[in-house]
Amino acid sequence: MTDVTDTLQLTVQHPRPGLAIATVAGDVDMHTAETLRRDASMIIEQGSPHLVLDLSQVGFCDSAGLSALIGLWHAAQAVGGALGLANVPDRLMRMLVLTGVDTILPVHVTTSEAVTTMIADNPISAVPQGSVDRVTTAGGAGTPAEGEHTACDSARNPSANLN
Repeated sequence: MTDVTDTLQLTVQHPRPGLAIATVAGDVDMHTAETLRRDASMIIEQGSPHLVLDLSQVGFCDSAGLSALIGLWHAAQAVGGALGLANVPDRLMRMLVLTGVDTILPVHVTTSEAVTTMIADNPISAVPQGSVDRVTTAGGAGTPAEGEHTACDSARNPSANLN
């Protein structure tokens, strides 16, 4: 049985203007899905309408997590952007295929492939290049590396801000 935790961490990179890569670490479930949706939507709204979610460090995803991914796809579409998934774990990939969500959400084997496809398919504009942010939610820990910014956020701490 999978241990489900309340910890979710996003590390965000901006490799080029208008494009962000968010590495998701932890479980995406009923405890963290809304936080993922809110924080990733904020990335989109703050000038990165094209978002790649690197899911290689996701240990578990339930239907609430799947709903959050669909919600993020809608959020990106609403601002003329796109959402791509990369490094999807086998268990989550099976869920995407069984539900048919893989037909609307582009799934890529690697983050590099997702970025290349997104750049080729979408004109990308203005956001600072090369910046990295780490967002730790719901009790996660971690010391930011040089050049990273950390913001704590959680359903238990709704007044925290994403920097």
